[in-house]
Amino acid sequence: MARKIGMVGLGRMGANMARRLKDCGHEVVVVHDLRKEAAEELAAELGCEAAPDLSAVTAAADVVFTVVTDDEAMRAIFAGDALLKEAAGTTFVNCATISPAVHQEVAELCDAAGAKALEACMASSIPQARDGTLYLMIGGDQATYLELEELFRDLSKSLRYIGETGRAAQVKALVNMVMNINTAALAEGLGLGKALGLDLEMLCEVFSQTGANSRVLETDAADMLARDHDCFFSAEHAAKDSGIANMLAVDAGVDVPLSKATEAQYRRLMDLGRGQLDKSAVAELTFPGRLDDA
Repeated sequence: MARKIGMVGLGRMGANMARRLKDCGHEVVVVHDLRKEAAEELAAELGCEAAPDLSAVTAAADVVFTVVTDDEAMRAIFAGDALLKEAAGTTFVNCATISPAVHQEVAELCDAAGAKALEACMASSIPQARDGTLYLMIGGDQATYLELEELFRDLSKSLRYIGETGRAAQVKALVNMVMNINTAALAEGLGLGKALGLDLEMLCEVFSQTGANSRVLETDAADMLARDHDCFFSAEHAAKDSGIANMLAVDAGVDVPLSKATEAQYRRLMDLGRGQLDKSAVAELTFPGRLDDA
C-alpha cells in the first residue's frame, strides 16, 4: 500500500533520508523544520509541501519520520497540538538518539491519540542516510514494524527488530557508548605515540593488525592525524549519547568508569567551544601542543 510520508527534522540525516525515500519511489508529501528556509529548500527539491507547523505534517502524511536532537526536542514536537493533533491512524517513526524513557513517553502519547509509534535507531552516519545503507534497530509493536518493513529496507542495508518500545534505544545507547570509548582511547593512543616521537602512520598500521584494531581506527584515525574534524557525528552528540548510557548504568546499578571519563572528555570539548566538531576532535585534547595553538 502506498503511504504518504512526512519528515520532521531536516538536518543532514533527516534531509538525506527524505531524499532516499523519494529516490526509491515513495511519496514524500511534506517536510518540516524549525529552520523555515531549510524546509522550503528541501520541499522545492523534492516537489512536496513545506509544512508551516507540525500539525500540518500530520494532516498530510500517513507515516511521519522524526529526526530531532534530544529528549527536550522530542517532547516538544509531541506536546499539545503539535504532531498529535488529529493524529489517529498516523504512524510515527522516531529516529533520534534519545533516552529510552522518552521513547516510551512518546509511544504512550501516540497510543492515547489513536496513533502508533516505532523507534528506528540508526547506527550509521550521513552518507549511509543518503545511499540507503543505514543500520537500523527497530523498537515497538512488531506488527507495526512489519507493516513498514519495505520503507525500512529502502533506508537500510541491515535491519534488526530489537523488541518492545525502549529496547532499541537501550541498544543504541550501548553502541554509542562503546564507539565513543573507542574513539577517546584511539585519541589517547595516537596522542601518546606522537609524544613519544613514533611514526603515526606506522602505529595505525600496527594497530590495525593487532588487538588495538577497531572500526573507529578505520573511520577516525586519518582525521585525527590530519586535524580534519568536519562533522559527521559531533562531539556534542557524543557527550549526549554517552550521558544517556551513563544514566542507564546508574539506573541499573552498574559502574561504567570508562564511559564516564569519555563523556567528560567530550564535555570538555564543548566547554572549549568545539562541540560542533566531529567526535574525532577528541584528539585535540590528547595530542601534545594542540590546545596551545588553538
